[in-house]
Amino acid sequence: MKFGMRKPSITKSLKARTTAKYKRKVKKSLIPGYGKKGMGWAKNPKKSAYNKVYKKTTFSIWDLFK
Repeated sequence: MKFGMRKPSITKSLKARTTAKYKRKVKKSLIPGYGKKGMGWAKNPKKSAYNKVYKKTTFSIWDLFK
């Protein structure tokens, strides 16, 4: 498990910002449970637990400027 600052990735950051809201809208209409709160625990509890701990133990470089 990682502790401390996450290494920034420009490509991943750009990808997250440019994913169209229409793409999410289509997925939400086709896939039941897409974007619903708590679906990660139902789908893959091991990954969801890891992500929750990872989010609490690391921080982004952008968090320093907030």
